[in-house]
Parts: sequence; C-alpha cells; structure tokens
Amino acid sequence: MGSINPQGGTRGGADIVGGGIGEGPGPDIMAAATLDGNKVMSSDGEHVGKISDIMLDVRGGRIAYAVLSEGGFLGMGSKLHAIPWNALTLDTAEKCFYVDIAAQRLKDDPGFDKDHWPSMADETWGTSTHSYYNRQPYWQATKDVVEHDPAVRPLEH
Repeated sequence: MGSINPQGGTRGGADIVGGGIGEGPGPDIMAAATLDGNKVMSSDGEHVGKISDIMLDVRGGRIAYAVLSEGGFLGMGSKLHAIPWNALTLDTAEKCFYVDIAAQRLKDDPGFDKDHWPSMADETWGTSTHSYYNRQPYWQATKDVVEHDPAVRPLEH
C-alpha cells in the first residue's frame, strides 16, 4: 500500500498509488463506472466493502463522495457510507481503494440505507461527514487552489 495522507491534508482528490500509467484513460482520468464495485480496504487492512456509487458535485464540477456498500447479500440489507473522495487512495496495482480510517471506526459510522439517503448538498451534513474522516471539506480544499493559484484562477475581464 502507498502512503496515505494521515494529517487529513488539503488535497481535493484521491491519491493514486501503483502502476498502470500508460496510453488511454487512467489512472489520472477514468470513467467513474470503471470504479464501481472496486473493493475498499481500511487503514488496518480489513476489506470493508465495495464502491457502489461516485457522487458528483454537479455545480462545482468535482467528485464529492464515493458511496461504500458494506455487507448485505446481493445489495439487500447493506449499509451505505458516504466517504469523502479525498479520504481515499486508489491502488491501481491491487485494483482497490484504501480508506484512511480503521475498520471499526467505519463500522461505527451510522451510514444510511438505499431508501434513506442523506441530503448530500447540505453543508452541515458534508462538514460533519468530512470531519468524521478527518478531512477538510472538498469545497474548501479546492477553493484555496482556485483562489491562490493564478494558473487555475479564471481570467478576469
């Protein structure tokens, strides 16, 4: 496993470790559907579930969360967790994600079920979720980059 950012840094996206750099898409840019079903490993090495969805911040043009499906049989009765995208590391060699949280802490997260999703656009919910994973909310992490990097900041007329 590669290094995971233990300080909960300000990066806006998932880290990438492993090989797989070459022609075509991936690993820096890839179709979201190719990541569905990828297993997720906790920081203490336990298989904690699979990616079921990748949630986009449509207005902001960013990935907000990956939804982890934990347990259940054929998707029935599984508990879902919204994991901040910047709390994940994609391991291209192992074809899995690592979440920077211990398995028991993830299990202690109440999560939600497929019929009762949280309001993911609610900033209070989002801040609480990012805090649980020891991450700065993605909208704050990328705001600093856009506001302070002239190469990224839009041109003013």
